[in-house]
Amino acid sequence: MNDAGRGNSMVREFCKFSLVGTLGFVVDAASLQLLVSLAGINPYLSRLFSYLLAATTTWWLNRRFTFAACNDTCWKGQWLRYLVVNAAGGGVNYGVYALCLFLSVLVRQHLYLGVAAGSIAGLAVNFTASRYLVFKVRKAA
Repeated sequence: MNDAGRGNSMVREFCKFSLVGTLGFVVDAASLQLLVSLAGINPYLSRLFSYLLAATTTWWLNRRFTFAACNDTCWKGQWLRYLVVNAAGGGVNYGVYALCLFLSVLVRQHLYLGVAAGSIAGLAVNFTASRYLVFKVRKAA
């Protein structure tokens, strides 16, 4: 594949990854709100659970939709690798969320704003890690 074809492929993957990320944001924000409002768990701890649920959702969707050409059949290993290599983006995501929550009354009233800020901050890190370390298409031997 030439450089232009690779570039177009990467743009398509990034668009799909972003769409999947948007769905992950919905899962993250909704489950966070439920954990805080209904279960009474504090918003810092709740975010750890909501992020794990969202990350699992985005892994599955990215596996099926964004990086479908990846031939990694061991889903358990791939899921674990996805969580591990996306931990850097998850750290950025959580750090921005926690900072926004700490600094802003508006974010404390509308938790999804902090989730959105964190999600945007972690996007490039997670896309790069996912593309090159988790869903890398292996060449035939």
